[in-house]
Amino acid sequence: MRKELKKIEEQRELFKGFFSKYGRKTNYKGPSTDTVLLVEICDGNGAFICDHLWFNLTKGFEKLGTLRQGDIIQFEARVKKYKKGYVNRQAGIDESQFDYKLSHPTKIEKIKM
Repeated sequence: MRKELKKIEEQRELFKGFFSKYGRKTNYKGPSTDTVLLVEICDGNGAFICDHLWFNLTKGFEKLGTLRQGDIIQFEARVKKYKKGYVNRQAGIDESQFDYKLSHPTKIEKIKM
C-alpha cells in the first residue's frame, strides 16, 4: 500500500515524477488503452511519495510530445483510493485490497532541472 498517499487521500496536490516508458493495458471490454509510467514520484516539496504510478495517456500527456526516459513531469492530481486484486465470486475467491493512486492529472508539463 502507498502509505504516503493514504495520508493525503482526497487532496489535490502538486507532484513530480520521472518518465520511464509508455505501455498499454488491456481492458476487460473494449479497446486497449495507452499508458505512461512515471517513477520516483515526489510531492511539490520534493518529499518521496511512491516508487511508480501508471497513468492513461491523456491529451495532457500527449501535448508534451514524445517523452524520453528520465524526463521530469510535473502535474497536479487528486489522491484516490481504489480496489485492486483478483476476485472470482463464483469460486468464492476475493484476494482484493485497497491501494491509492493519483487521479485526474492536470497542468501536466515537462520541466527542466
